[in-house]
Amino acid sequence: MKIYKWFDIDFTGTEMISFVGGGGKTTSIFKLAKELKNMNKKVLIATSTAIYYPDEGEYDELIINDSIDICNMNKIKKGSITVIGRKISKENKLLGLSKEVIDEIYNLRIFDYVLVEADGSKRKSIKSPAEHEPVIPINTDKVVGVIGLDCIGKKINEKNVHRPELFCNITNSKIEEIIDEEKVFRLIIHDKGLFKNTPEECKKYIVLNKIECEEIQKVSSGIIELLIKSEFNVRGIITSSIIRERYDEVKIKKVVK
Repeated sequence: MKIYKWFDIDFTGTEMISFVGGGGKTTSIFKLAKELKNMNKKVLIATSTAIYYPDEGEYDELIINDSIDICNMNKIKKGSITVIGRKISKENKLLGLSKEVIDEIYNLRIFDYVLVEADGSKRKSIKSPAEHEPVIPINTDKVVGVIGLDCIGKKINEKNVHRPELFCNITNSKIEEIIDEEKVFRLIIHDKGLFKNTPEECKKYIVLNKIECEEIQKVSSGIIELLIKSEFNVRGIITSSIIRERYDEVKIKKVVK
């Protein structure tokens, strides 16, 4: 199954999709971008935080600039992926633009799709956002919340959770307790949790990633059941193993009334 089908991509206009959470954001963004490129679309990958410097084979154009260069952007061809960042850090990270600049680029309608990594997780599979996070551009059409379920059964601490103290506050947990489906559910639905700072009109999607065994598949089913019972307003819930491209395992369940 193609990733673009997960998110009800609109092929009649332009869209901005922001990705938050942890455990597969960057991989999801670049896989989606490649599919859209293969459909002759002009795709921009941006970050409002930071991402690791991409490999050359993952993009066609790279822009390092903290201002908008309309002339050069207009020269970018259809069927391409452009990555943009403000500068490169000493840690070889591509530092992001402000959400206002990303909004401005989007409003120019130069690109068919703008995909934004709007959250940082320090490569942890699960996180709670700090006061300033996530940084979602106001014109975002869709927000995709990603959680890597390889966190299940692990302890709540600095090794396994980004911002564990905040995670405990949101999920009513304690440091060193075990992460289970109930805690993941609480993180998703809390107004300061996974979808914090999401613009009101945005469509929300959940990706429960890193489903690598039958036991974790059962956990994901339990999380989905809790979400359905809670009537949490989400457009789609996807279970996946993005890295292994096990798209035959993906299940989409509509939870919107």
